[in-house]
Order: sequence, then C-alpha cells, then structure tokens
Amino acid sequence: MQPTISIPKHWEYPRFALEQRTQQGIILGLHYYPNGTELAEQFGHGWRYALMSRKNSDELFHFEENQIQTLSPQELVSQITAEIEFYKRQIVILQQQLGANNG
Repeated sequence: MQPTISIPKHWEYPRFALEQRTQQGIILGLHYYPNGTELAEQFGHGWRYALMSRKNSDELFHFEENQIQTLSPQELVSQITAEIEFYKRQIVILQQQLGANNG
C-alpha cells in the first residue's frame, strides 16, 4: 500500500510534489502556513518547500511556491540521464571490485 498524505479541504493543494526536481533543487519537504495563524500573518499564507540544491549537499533551502521554477522536459531528461550514467559507472566499478575480490 502506498503511503498517503491528507490535506485539509480548506487548504490549497501544493503545486509541487516531494522529490520533484526543480530549477532550485530537489523538494525534500513542505509545510503549510494556514490563514489566520501567526506564521501566515508574518510570512504570508501558503506552502513553503525545503529543497536540497545538490544531491550530496548537507544544506536545505526554503522557498515559497512563487520562488520555485520547474524544469523544462529537456532539462529533466538531461538530469535524469546524467544520474543514470553516473550510476552505470558506479555499477561497473563495483563489478570490477567484486571480480577482483573473487578472482
């Protein structure tokens, strides 16, 4: 069974999804400031997103929805293809190490 997240009916639905790749990085978390709360009065109501700019980064950056830009289909394909190629190289290296260990 897939885990699900319930969003109250009176909240707006988030524009971006967890693990979505964007111009700013990969979305790792999100939180909502509902109308009528102190945080919403201070910062504005709506969704905020926590993003990691690089895969091996230890820094999280926080953005409002209007500060995030999606990737074009070509950019998305390029990023994913580059990651696949990286992991293919890693697999070859591990297979060589395994062969050296067994041989």
